Amino acid sequence: MIRLAVRVRGADAELVLTDLLELAPAGVEEAERPDGIVEYAIYGAPGELPLLPDLRAAVGEALVEISTSEIPDDWSQRWRDFHRPITISSPDPRRVSALRVRAPWERPIQGGDLREIVIDPGQAFGTGAHATTRLCLEFLLALTSAGVGTDVKSRRLIDLGCGSGVLAIAAAVLGYEPILALDYDQLSVTATAQNAAVNDVQLDVRRFDLRLDSWPTTADGRRIPVVFANLLRPLLLDLSSTLRDPPSHLIMSGLQTHEADEVSLAFARRLGMSEHERREQGEWAAVWMRAGS
Repeated sequence: MIRLAVRVRGADAELVLTDLLELAPAGVEEAERPDGIVEYAIYGAPGELPLLPDLRAAVGEALVEISTSEIPDDWSQRWRDFHRPITISSPDPRRVSALRVRAPWERPIQGGDLREIVIDPGQAFGTGAHATTRLCLEFLLALTSAGVGTDVKSRRLIDLGCGSGVLAIAAAVLGYEPILALDYDQLSVTATAQNAAVNDVQLDVRRFDLRLDSWPTTADGRRIPVVFANLLRPLLLDLSSTLRDPPSHLIMSGLQTHEADEVSLAFARRLGMSEHERREQGEWAAVWMRAGS
């Protein structure tokens, strides 16, 4: 078995991942190194792996290095070991439980004040270990602890850039409804729907082009007050121009730390929103914006 590793600059990682999944739709392994470089790995027999020219074309100027190596026959078990469960602590355990995200082959935890979510990492973008997703999950628990989602009007939620559905499913588990899970990539739409079924939650999953499609509402036409947007900087700036009626709460992630000020300011100037809280993990940042002052 061959392991084909592609190392790219962290700032371009999300865009590169989208292109890589076109070449390797079964999924890729992702690891972030301390120097800010992100490594994507694809496994297979030599004839099953993407051609190097195609890889270089997909990665473009973000490419740092491509390497191949032979791996032992137990590679599939090693791949499973890479996707370890993650636990997101609750800021107020009296009001909301902590979340644990695990792959299907990991054993569930019995007992304890914990809600579990099962995500198949082979379907799209992993099990939530990436900093951008973890920060969103932290903010979801913070929102819920603060009382958002406790009444009918504030339970409606959009997960824009849903990936494998981790955030949308977590929101459903915490009682938000209805939930729109949106992504441009059809692979993500399919993965989110499948993972929702595994977790026995109801989601409205749609393919959505931020630059072309009308901003969605609920079936009764009402504004959706809570929006999570785990997107790259250019798309978040597009979102600040596209929105006409800002949500009560907007959680933005997918940002490099040096990009957060610019994007936060765009929503403040164009939509009158204010930054309530910012969190960082490594070189990644997430921002909680609120409507009004």
